[in-house]
Amino acid sequence: MSGAMQAFVSQNQLPSLKCNLLVLDDDRSWRESAREVGQSLGCTVTCVDNEPSAMRTLASRPVDLMLLNPAIAAGEGVGLVSRIRECFPETEIIAVSADATVDSVLAALKAGAHQFLRKPVLKDELQLIVDRAAEKLEASRKERDARERLKADPGFLGLVGISAEMQKLYRMITRVSSSRHPVMILGESGTGKEKLARAIHNNGEAKPLPFVTVDCKSLTSATAESELFGHARGALPGSIRPRDGALLLANGGTLFLDHVSELPAEVQGKLVRALQEHAVRPLGGTKGIACDFRVIAAADTDIEAAVQQGSFRRDLFFRLNVVTLRLPPLRERKEDIQLLAEFVLQRLSSAKRTQFALAPEAMKTLIAYDWPGNVRELENCLESAVAVSPISCLAVDAFPPEVRAGSTYSKGTGGIRRGSIVPLAELERQAILSTLEQLHGDKIMTARLLGIGKTTLYRKLKEYGITDHWPAPAEENQASGA
Repeated sequence: MSGAMQAFVSQNQLPSLKCNLLVLDDDRSWRESAREVGQSLGCTVTCVDNEPSAMRTLASRPVDLMLLNPAIAAGEGVGLVSRIRECFPETEIIAVSADATVDSVLAALKAGAHQFLRKPVLKDELQLIVDRAAEKLEASRKERDARERLKADPGFLGLVGISAEMQKLYRMITRVSSSRHPVMILGESGTGKEKLARAIHNNGEAKPLPFVTVDCKSLTSATAESELFGHARGALPGSIRPRDGALLLANGGTLFLDHVSELPAEVQGKLVRALQEHAVRPLGGTKGIACDFRVIAAADTDIEAAVQQGSFRRDLFFRLNVVTLRLPPLRERKEDIQLLAEFVLQRLSSAKRTQFALAPEAMKTLIAYDWPGNVRELENCLESAVAVSPISCLAVDAFPPEVRAGSTYSKGTGGIRRGSIVPLAELERQAILSTLEQLHGDKIMTARLLGIGKTTLYRKLKEYGITDHWPAPAEENQASGA
């Protein structure tokens, strides 16, 4: 190994994930030195001395990092960089040359090289490059694993949805959960901002550590400082022992500040200092206590307007708003409504040991409604329907009035809004289902009141695919057995 590269790296500095390294150079001594260095860093190293061999290697297996001498292609090295970049975009290219000029460096970078190094390469330079490649590979692996989990399960860490907006959000979760940067979550009330915060926490290394939630809307000027920072013994009337606040309870983990725009002005400055100094001074205390946590904040109002109006400190906003995630309202991802409804009903079915389902027109009603209260309103609607419905097949009549009135379907006109054209088969279907509901599933009485035969009713129910949702009463079983 050359003197410039010997004793290159200590064993305790090995990257956490091995990467595949390809070295392309016509200098045999340099190739062998690079091989030894790469292997000492934990890389799988392949060395070649010509372009065809390099292209065959790239085509045969993934290459994470490539050290390339542009001069090897007889003055066409820039073209070689462009070809590799085009055919193998995932490979990070590091151009290495002993005779670099400003023009050649700029040309290589413009062609797609990620970096240009001058020979002899210093040990720290290649160390950083390999470490960065390993980190990039690890991030890609985590994102790929997250996508596979999403394909297998439409629910992701407590969030449910397959829409393009939610898939974009899942990708962002995999990226931000591996860091400790503050995150600001914006979204309307009921969109699931706390679930998103928990997903970020649970998808990272802090999962086993505390996740502490503070509802800033519930804090008052008198209680905010004690709730957030704790208090020393005797600092408050009747406080005979010290008490840790939310910041200390979240030490090592995540502090979630919900409705952060409602945080009382009196404690905003103290929170800025705590975030800046990584220390907390309890109320009545004389010195700070070291404390390190990740902060995730959420707001369902225009927090930037609060900054402009002066009710929310600008410096605190900038400290919290390092990464911004937006949760879309339910009306912007209606393709997720059916999946969400089935997810909620599965949970309710398990809790009540009864298999609940939605009649087709009921599902259409849910999809047609705009859900101003978002996912929370949908969950409440289904819980209410399960509570009031006499049967396990939920129909439109079981929904709250605002849901029925705000959708395409409406109870007041036999399930359809006035002015729409309804096929006779649909009217018949709704008449049968509505009568069955009112009679608590009594099929014999339903057939009599509607003036149809019992056999016809069973056939119709079988056509609708919901026969099993109405168990026959005892007297009906006796009648059918007679």
